[in-house]
Amino acid sequence: MTEENVAPEEEVLEMEEEGVETIQAEKINMSQSGANSIFADEVFMEQSGAVGLKAHTVSMQESGAVALKAEDVTVSNGGVLLLQAENAQISGTATVGGVLANNVKLQEGAILAVASQNLRAERVDTKILLAGSVEGEVHTVVDTREAILIGLLGGVVSGIMFLMGTFLFGRRK
Repeated sequence: MTEENVAPEEEVLEMEEEGVETIQAEKINMSQSGANSIFADEVFMEQSGAVGLKAHTVSMQESGAVALKAEDVTVSNGGVLLLQAENAQISGTATVGGVLANNVKLQEGAILAVASQNLRAERVDTKILLAGSVEGEVHTVVDTREAILIGLLGGVVSGIMFLMGTFLFGRRK
């Protein structure tokens, strides 16, 4: 990693059509830019991307991230592979792989897996949903009860197979 590839630590960093390896600042505003690692208090991204992003507040518009960890996250018409937050708001044509958050508000999105204490949704499709309370319209393949049943059934079947294997192919003295 060369020095020219690392943005200097600043209070407010404005980026437009730039690419850097690592950014560390109090506040970052990115427009059509990219970074490998971002560490900040507040991040605003517009048509930008990041591999790893850790901040207190993140707002993304038409942007993407591979791994995002923050207290408050807003994603509009973007994509995130893994999102961990206290509060997450996802809207538009946003596509998210997995969400782990205490409070999630989803609006017209597609999400592979959601784990949340409180979920509010409008026209959302998900494959796996683990939530304490759900409000709104969510179409899911596996919900919380089904996930528990699948886990229990998988454990019982694995245990039986293990015991049968030990009984049939175990060592004999």
